[in-house]
Amino acid sequence: MAVRWLCLFGKPFDGGKRMDHGGSQQHQQQQQQHPMEEQQQYYPQHPAMMRLYEVQKEVASLGPQVCTFSGLQNDRDFKRLERELTRLLLEQVDTEGKAELQGARKRAAQEVEGLLRYLEENATHPSRVAIEQLSNEARRLVDERVVAPQRAGGVAEINDELVDSLQELVLRLTQVKTEGRVSLRKARYRALTRLCAVQDVIEGRTQEQTLSLPLSGDTHEAVHRVNQVSVARGQLVALLMGLSGRDSCAHLSRILTEMQVELDALDVSGNAAVRNYRKQVVEEINGLLKHLDLETEGEDTRYDLAQNNSIREIEAVRSHVSHLREGVLRHCVMGDLSFRPKAELQSLLTHLDQVDTARNPCIREARRRAVVEVQAIVTFLDLREALARRQPGPGEHPSHRAVWLVLGSLSDLQAQVLGFDGKRADKSYMMLEELLTKQLLALDAVDPQGDEMTKMARKQAVKFAQNILNYLDMKTDEWEY
Repeated sequence: MAVRWLCLFGKPFDGGKRMDHGGSQQHQQQQQQHPMEEQQQYYPQHPAMMRLYEVQKEVASLGPQVCTFSGLQNDRDFKRLERELTRLLLEQVDTEGKAELQGARKRAAQEVEGLLRYLEENATHPSRVAIEQLSNEARRLVDERVVAPQRAGGVAEINDELVDSLQELVLRLTQVKTEGRVSLRKARYRALTRLCAVQDVIEGRTQEQTLSLPLSGDTHEAVHRVNQVSVARGQLVALLMGLSGRDSCAHLSRILTEMQVELDALDVSGNAAVRNYRKQVVEEINGLLKHLDLETEGEDTRYDLAQNNSIREIEAVRSHVSHLREGVLRHCVMGDLSFRPKAELQSLLTHLDQVDTARNPCIREARRRAVVEVQAIVTFLDLREALARRQPGPGEHPSHRAVWLVLGSLSDLQAQVLGFDGKRADKSYMMLEELLTKQLLALDAVDPQGDEMTKMARKQAVKFAQNILNYLDMKTDEWEY
């Protein structure tokens, strides 16, 4: 039976249509009357077609592997897939000059060529290269500051500077565009998972350094065994960053589990300091063990954050926010200021604050952006209300009045920014950016003339204008989780 597989490339290859061998006498007569039409017939039992069926089955099994491959050209899986596809492409099938067989062979070859192109595109995609560059940068940093000193018998340089550097790399990784490609999402997810795990281990070590630990070996004979956890910590960091050529997750997990058993068996009775120290180390081992499920990580759908429950919560909030934003803008166009869903917006902020990010930087960023969307509507409503209530007196300082005029213009521009749904290349985007910049320049030109109230008002107006610009940038930066 022919195997059908709807690939990303070209038409699905069905291996030819079935023939009705019990066809009618009329059909047989038509064949006899038109012998030249033999080239239009199908040959399901022909040896060439049978071989093409087998090729199609192999293509069907390799296709999903190609589409989810997240490595580079020098990876073992890349070379294996490239070798298998090239073998299929070079498969010699004798079509005996029959048009249908030639067409089937051509379609099969096109599918194989498409898979080869897709495999190479994923492995050399600029975003994949960027992910690898950031991963290498993280490896060099961790190797220099943590792994290499411990291997040399020294002390790792773990401090706030290292933690901040790792955090910057995490943020840069979250900003890498994947264009919705499964392979790129997997690669970014794997890099982020490992880097965040290292960050977690190192941050835990930073907090521990505030204690008088590890204890000296002279304190108790059991302390030497307890202090071995620092070696395991270094092994884990090296393993997560790909700096360990020998260890594996299973091997290190076994070592840590055995260490836990040994710690439970230690006799530390009568020494409260050692007992408390052992308790802390056991807790740290439990924390290290949770990072050792990475051998199968990335092979399931965890990289697809669209299926993540927290992301779904955030997207539900964003959908609600979008509905409220449309209502606010619609009422503002009509000059109606009675629609003020601030209580509802505050409840959404509370909901977002309770979303579990599981220390995932992409989920944290998605939540932060949703919070900014809510806050943008709240500040818009606040300014509109302030402008409606404003009743300037005859003694108002001219500079103060000038600031309020700019705020009025900013309110109108913010309404346009809230409703903007385009890209940075759009003329409307460039116009909004230019008009907002002009308002900043207008504020800069305001001379407070020593009036403290004007100084404070101008400072707040500048911050407000910058927030609108930042919000406009956020709406058009094409960020994805």
